[in-house]
Formats: sequence, structure tokens, C-alpha cells
Amino acid sequence: MAGQEKNGAAVPGKPLWERLEQSRVAPRAALSLERIGAVAVELADAEGLAAVTMRRLAAELGVAPMAAYRHVSGKDDLWALMAERVAAEQSIPEGLTGWREVLRAFGLLTREMVLRHPWAGELPTALFVLTPGRMAVTERQLAALDGLGLDEDAMMVSFRTVSAFAYGAAVSEGALRQWTESLGWTSGDEMRAGLSPQMTYLMSTGRYPTYERYGLRATRKDDAAWTFETGLDCVLDGIASRFGI
Repeated sequence: MAGQEKNGAAVPGKPLWERLEQSRVAPRAALSLERIGAVAVELADAEGLAAVTMRRLAAELGVAPMAAYRHVSGKDDLWALMAERVAAEQSIPEGLTGWREVLRAFGLLTREMVLRHPWAGELPTALFVLTPGRMAVTERQLAALDGLGLDEDAMMVSFRTVSAFAYGAAVSEGALRQWTESLGWTSGDEMRAGLSPQMTYLMSTGRYPTYERYGLRATRKDDAAWTFETGLDCVLDGIASRFGI
């Protein structure tokens, strides 16, 4: 019958997340939005985002391509399902209440999620897609900032600043990791040895004395976790100082 759906099948005008809620009512369905999202994430984890096409996804699910299209209208829906799937990994523990510990936990969880799923930083809608899980993560942080004397704009910019740092730093770290692995370098020492000819020339020009001092004296060049956490704490310090909280 027109306008009806079954097991989360796509129907014009019916929001994706409403269809997802309805598909959960029928857990025995051979094909559901949750299963599509789960398989898409598994495929992206194994082979990268480019491997996630509707045709390939249908093959992994063991269905005809048109069967998948009856559930998701295209890549926008598919990317949203994938973003929703990994948003669960950014769920902040209930025991945390202070604004700083809540936002710090979000930053750390975001780093872990992005490093676990490098493709997450490649999603065209990675930071902006609206999904129930992502909305819940945002709500948790805004609620932690509520009641501190900040207006709504200040609350949102605080969350978005932490989010931008966490995603940006984690994507950069993951890209560096992928690049060094592609060259067969398994440690910071191996990377520096591989880059030694270029670095030796650049330092010999005398144009980069401060960077040269960093290269010779820094002791945490390979401590990615410390680098991330220190940067995150700087961001949180800035928020605290700016808004007096």
C-alpha cells in the first residue's frame, strides 16, 4: 500500500531516523538499517571509505542492489548510518559531571574513534551530519556547560572548539600513521632515518634554528597521546580563561 513501509524500507518523506526506530521493532528482518550500517562500517574499516559503494555493500549483505536501495536512498543515508554507528564510541561515561571532564572525555574518545576508523575523518558530513547518537553526544556536553553563566552561543562554541581540535588532531595523527606504515617505517626512529637526507639539507641552510633545536632536544616527539592530551588541555584552559568558568 502506498506510503507504508516494512522493516525500515525507504519511503519518500519518512526521515531516516524514524525508519531506523521502526526497523528495530523487527529484529528478525533479513535486511535492516542497523545491519546495513554495521556492514558498511566493517567494510570501510577493512578497505577504506572508497570501497563502500551500494553495489559492494549489497554484495556483502548478500542481497540485490535494489534491495539495499529500498532501505537507503543513496550515499548520504549510508554515510549518516555509518556516522551514527561510530557515534556510540563517543558516549561519555555517566559518572562524569564537570564541564571540563565531560569535554575532555569527549576529546579523548573522539581521538580513539578516529584512529580506530580512519575513514571517519573522510566523511563529507563528518562534523555536521545529524544523527540521534551524535545529537546525544552534543547534548551531553551542552548540558555539562549549562548553568555556568554562559549564554547558548558560548556553550556551543566551547563544544565546537573542542570537537574541531579533537577531529583535526586525530585525523592528522592517523594520516601520519598511514603514511609511515605505507613506507614500511614502524617507529619514529625509522621515520627520521628515512627523512634524514631531506632534513639534513634543510637544517644545513641555517633557516630553521628553532626547529633544529626542537629536533635535537625534544623528548616526546613520538608520544602521540601526550601531544594530543596536552593540546586538548590547552584548548580547555583557553575556554576556562575566556569565559571565566
